[in-house]
Amino acid sequence: MGNKVVHAEMDVRVGGRFRVIMHAPDGETNDVSGEYREVVPGTKLVFTWAWLATPEHESLVTIVLRRDGDATLLTLTHEQFFDEAARDSHHAGWTDVLDTLERLFA
Repeated sequence: MGNKVVHAEMDVRVGGRFRVIMHAPDGETNDVSGEYREVVPGTKLVFTWAWLATPEHESLVTIVLRRDGDATLLTLTHEQFFDEAARDSHHAGWTDVLDTLERLFA
């Protein structure tokens, strides 16, 4: 994937919003935003997810952090996709993000 974040705004509170703009290696610009539905510091984030190009296709992301000895386990669930193609595309994107996090914090 290799997207580069060029802009990020985050108001991390229930009802707060976020917006992230990314440039893809092929030159495409991707703009995603959403609203925080649940915020439990250090434990859980739940937020909506919608691309600027298709705001009617809003989905839901849940991130849960759990201690495991000296490590932290991260569980990411992204659901309520418009179709299977959207699900598969997001799976690839999140896999890239999580692989990068693993390399950074290993």
